Amino acid sequence: MTNYFTAKEIAEKWGITSARVTVLCSQGLIDGAKKEKGRWLIPNNTNKPTDRRETDTSKEKKKNQFTFIDLFAGVGGFHQAMKSLGGRCVMAAEIDSDCVNTYKRNYHVENKRIWGDVTKINPCDIPPFDVLCAGFPCQPFSKAGHQKGFKDEGRGNLFFAIMDILDHHPEVKFVLLENVRNLADKSQNWEIITSELQKRNFYITDTPIILSPSDFGIPQIRERVYILGINKQIKNDKILTNGCIHLEDLQLDSKFKKCHPTAAWDVLEEGVTSDYLVTEEQEEMILAWNEFRREVNLGVVGFPIWINAFGLGIDSEEDYKEEVKYEQSPKWKQIYLDRNRQLYLENRETIDRWIERNNMLGRIKLYQKFEWNCGLDVEDIREAIIQIRQSGIRVKRPTFFPSLVAIVNTPIVWDEGHHHFRHITEREAANLQSFSRSFKFDKKGSIAYSQLGNAVNVKVIKILAKQLFGLAVSGWREANNGQEA
Repeated sequence: MTNYFTAKEIAEKWGITSARVTVLCSQGLIDGAKKEKGRWLIPNNTNKPTDRRETDTSKEKKKNQFTFIDLFAGVGGFHQAMKSLGGRCVMAAEIDSDCVNTYKRNYHVENKRIWGDVTKINPCDIPPFDVLCAGFPCQPFSKAGHQKGFKDEGRGNLFFAIMDILDHHPEVKFVLLENVRNLADKSQNWEIITSELQKRNFYITDTPIILSPSDFGIPQIRERVYILGINKQIKNDKILTNGCIHLEDLQLDSKFKKCHPTAAWDVLEEGVTSDYLVTEEQEEMILAWNEFRREVNLGVVGFPIWINAFGLGIDSEEDYKEEVKYEQSPKWKQIYLDRNRQLYLENRETIDRWIERNNMLGRIKLYQKFEWNCGLDVEDIREAIIQIRQSGIRVKRPTFFPSLVAIVNTPIVWDEGHHHFRHITEREAANLQSFSRSFKFDKKGSIAYSQLGNAVNVKVIKILAKQLFGLAVSGWREANNGQEA
């Protein structure tokens, strides 16, 4: 008996879009395809037909090809972006073994090897290349770290490993670096980066480029700083002036696109299995807080709600302040304590009944905290994006997902098919990072989410690279003929 795939399922198998599958079916190019009830069904043993478009453009792609290396490669966000513009990877380096396995599964590297620790690579062993890409580790600069920057003699000095490679490869024409947004907050870090690149014959942008995928219509808030360099020998004198790249030279504003109010739902997939459903208690707590919000009539609440800040059963304000250690708290916390206390006193009977009904005092601390960041734009919590964090249950508008992070904190959405809340899938997280449909995970679960949280956004890198290449002399303008970002 022949089993059939839908256009969406076969598209994932072949690594193309479902729209392309539909076109191929309509043209009679897929053996055994049949249409039932308005949708195409394709035999599961059918081979992918040769795409004439790929054959026709193969010579042009080869002509436009350039070479690049991928340092701190992760799972290949830079690789995907460069390849889509005609790039050929001649060397990649990644120290994490799980990322290496994923990288090998998805990409071809010319020397058949993914190198490890960048500090132990002999730059002379790297073949000549045109573009250096590096999402160098962010720990020394992130707010989550100690913010030592270049004073960190370990991870901070990985930047100088990149500089060492450039010292041995004067043929390099472009540099694309990515780091956390916080890097640009300290002028000393930025000055070191710019001066080191300038010493090596590169023009870079006059100010840090800080962008988020949301700037380009991708529903994820994820600010990162991008450092772009162009070799002085190939600069375009008509565009580059005063020894630096001006933001207006890159014409990024022509690529900006606003996300519509429910853009977050655009990355979700259909037919997600029950494996991603939240636990029964997690769902109980989400719905309990939705009930609280309605019964107490929060309106536009602008502060986190903490049950332990209500002062349950306490009548005296003096006793309340002693209980919550009010005088010992910083000013910002005192403001939140005041607001929580007032909310409780104005709705005491309602809140007391709600706490008892849902056994809130018997729950772990993070379930006793709640943040509503939707204002009046969302009526029901099922229409929002949820995260369960150590700081509590946080609810956001469905315009943007919060930034994917390496620490697993996977967003939660309501699934109409299951009528339950679920975590977003690895594929949906990959959609947020603009990874291609053909991308394959070597491992799923926390490892995959962590890898994607550490990755660069493919579309953002592609746009930046395309605009940067466009500033070069005519010999390099052909790199600007890649697919439209």
